[in-house]
Amino acid sequence: MPYVWHDTAPEESGAVCFQLKLWPHRSLSRQGFVWVIGLTAGGLALPLLALLGSAVVWGLLPFALLAVWGLWQGIARSYGTPHEVMWLSRDRLELLRSDPGRPDRTWRTNPYWVRVGLRPGGPVEDYLVLTDGQREVELGAFLSPEERVALRDELERRLAGLRR
Repeated sequence: MPYVWHDTAPEESGAVCFQLKLWPHRSLSRQGFVWVIGLTAGGLALPLLALLGSAVVWGLLPFALLAVWGLWQGIARSYGTPHEVMWLSRDRLELLRSDPGRPDRTWRTNPYWVRVGLRPGGPVEDYLVLTDGQREVELGAFLSPEERVALRDELERRLAGLRR
């Protein structure tokens, strides 16, 4: 799943504090990125090897380098996708959403009043929202519907544990 929970309170303190990190699916891992760039560079270098020693290689080399650079930039830019971080403790819930090219957005509230809900008619299927009675924010819009349902269940369980 493209989200993970961390227990951020020290063991001996007895405090309850969680951190939730969410990110969209990435079809290409960092190791896969290295392989794609390496195979592309190698594949473009093979025809150039046959032309070594001739002036034609200098005419084709800039285009091969430009193709590798363009692929590198395109994939690297896709790693700057939106992500969300939520800190949850007994007295504070803070949600930080980071989108590329936009300032970060933060929502702070008391977790006692927070309710978690799924809306079937939102912008995405099973739209996951958090509300404190005054304001409503979305959570994990980039997750799949099944992941949003699972996240809602986990979040409700952790909020209920904090209210005890």
